[in-house]
Amino acid sequence: MSDHRSALGSPLLDHLAVLRARVGALVDVRSAGDPTAGDPLRGLYVSAEAARRIAAGPVGHEAPKPHEAPEPHEAPEPHEAPEPHEAQKAQETREARHVAFPLPDLGGNDRLGALARAFGLSRLDAHILLVALAPDVDRGFEALYGYLNDDVGRRRASMALALDLAGTGPFDPAARDRFHPGAPLRSGGLLDVEDEDRPLPGRSLRVPERVVAHLLGDDTRMDAHLSGVGVELMTPPAAGAESAESKVATTPLGERVAAAGPVTVHLRERVPGAATDAVVAALLGAGRPVLRYRPECVDAAVARTVLREARLRGAAVVVEPLPQRPGPLVRALASSGTTVVLAGAEAPDPGWAPDTELLAIDAPGGAAGSADLWQRELGPLEGDVDLAEATAAYRLSSDQIRRAARTARALAAFEGTAPTLAQVQQSARLLSAPLLDSHARRIRPAVGFADLVLPGEPLGLLHELTARARHRDRVLGEWRLRTGGGRGRGVVALFAGESGTGKTLGAEVVAGELGLDLYVVDLSSVVDKYVGETEKNLERIFVEVDRTDCVLLFDEADAVFGKRSEVKSSHDRYANLESAYLLQRLEAFDGIAVLTTNLRANIDDAFTRRLDVVVDFPFPDPEQRVSLWHSCLAGTPKGEDVAEEIARCAKEFELAGGAIRSAAVTAGYLAAARGSAVTGEDVRAGARREYRKAGRLVLEGRAPWAP
Repeated sequence: MSDHRSALGSPLLDHLAVLRARVGALVDVRSAGDPTAGDPLRGLYVSAEAARRIAAGPVGHEAPKPHEAPEPHEAPEPHEAPEPHEAQKAQETREARHVAFPLPDLGGNDRLGALARAFGLSRLDAHILLVALAPDVDRGFEALYGYLNDDVGRRRASMALALDLAGTGPFDPAARDRFHPGAPLRSGGLLDVEDEDRPLPGRSLRVPERVVAHLLGDDTRMDAHLSGVGVELMTPPAAGAESAESKVATTPLGERVAAAGPVTVHLRERVPGAATDAVVAALLGAGRPVLRYRPECVDAAVARTVLREARLRGAAVVVEPLPQRPGPLVRALASSGTTVVLAGAEAPDPGWAPDTELLAIDAPGGAAGSADLWQRELGPLEGDVDLAEATAAYRLSSDQIRRAARTARALAAFEGTAPTLAQVQQSARLLSAPLLDSHARRIRPAVGFADLVLPGEPLGLLHELTARARHRDRVLGEWRLRTGGGRGRGVVALFAGESGTGKTLGAEVVAGELGLDLYVVDLSSVVDKYVGETEKNLERIFVEVDRTDCVLLFDEADAVFGKRSEVKSSHDRYANLESAYLLQRLEAFDGIAVLTTNLRANIDDAFTRRLDVVVDFPFPDPEQRVSLWHSCLAGTPKGEDVAEEIARCAKEFELAGGAIRSAAVTAGYLAAARGSAVTGEDVRAGARREYRKAGRLVLEGRAPWAP
């Protein structure tokens, strides 16, 4: 045998040496009465003499061991027909040798024994597998099988030949059952039975190349059928080595899955990969390879190939996310004697695999140890930044965190700086942006708390709202302060106040502080005149926001979240049905939502009970109006009389923040048209115009009480 033969493959060749001896004995028996040994047409078929010579040859270029090869049977001389008593003797010899043939011993630590234990094979199954794969390892078996099949063109073992070599035959019901599609050999993908048009005894047997390679000790590559279908092989890192997966913090859930043995687990997770990353890290840490399967559709054939690959390697299977209607996929993977982790946003359906004990677990919202992972991937940030606090609002998977960190580092390198908080937030938003553009308008926040002019109490409530959004996973998840009833981990706030008092600006500030995008719901695309359509549109929005990171704003929320009324007509009944749906949906909401209204009294009390924070935006007093004027005109060139005029206008014109901003814009346009700086007269002109727009009386000249 050549020196490059794998040490792991040599036990298989030893098994084949024993098989060659069995085949040689069967050739001896069958050739004892062969009258065609001197046929002049030899070469078109395998003669008895050629078959005996091949049977006595080496396995894998090495002669069989003497104690394993039987004594060759004396064949008759050419052109001599056997005597009748010799044929009877040959039949007796064949029957005796069939009974004496030993089946493979599966108690060893070689790959055949390990495969038999992994797939639940019997000794007869292992024998059939050896018979079927022999031509794929040693070409000599092709000629031998051609001779024994009485057809030189059929060079693979048939079902009858495999059973003949085992001392039984197609007449044995128990032996025939080993070829049933539900039997271990075929259900495990170890054996293909070809030639479906032939009777079962004459059908050819083939072993997939991946199984042959595994038995020979080659596990360097996955099955070729798994290429390009979303299957990734993840192996435990070598001692002292560090991989991307080893940086992921494990969780008690992941450690339980890794230690549980063969189980089928369904993880319900909002963020794809957030919980499964920790499970994968725990499995790899326990020395288990992992096949991570990301199916684009349900393909049961691919699933069976994935399962066979996992069983060959002793690996676990992680499927994320589950496709729609995954029943056939789950049935193909479940109850296989292998750890299978199924992850998806939907709750598991018992109908997927009714005969399987499916462990359903609600996974936490974000990646385990995400703050440490952000720190490792980013390194030091520019400025004094609390990275854990800044990234707490993001519920990203470990893979998404690594991608966001790479993007932030690339942006920093392009700009020639160390990574900044703004770059980190920009990269994270790109990965968590929802698909809400058809029902909502996106606002990229460009303001902060410094741009708000509010009294201390509402300003403090806005800070509390951002803290709730950042730490909800810890408080509601780790500390278990979430009450029952299927409530989600969402944060819902109501901003109430007159028009222009800063409610929308406050929502933008909260989103900017959290590093998230703000999505304003477009009521024209949500409300529908047909019954039930409004609820469907709202459900699409809620589902998308649940699984992504953003702040959802329902402006003029009383149009949707209004009070229920007494049912006097079918219109009232369906209007109340819409409110009832919203009440139920807010209970299970996992995102961040802000409702704004000018008429708080119109909001149903049942909605108010479900709110986390209620912020009243008061009408600004004169001092706050001065601050608002200065804030709005901060970036414009101003004349010397502007500050004095602002003080007078703040006392004279009772304008809300939105109106002051519009007045400042008007003043800016007047100054730009003249090509000069903003003057006090421009400020007054803008204020007077906004006052008239509000339907208020404006005296000509200056008011008598004005200084």
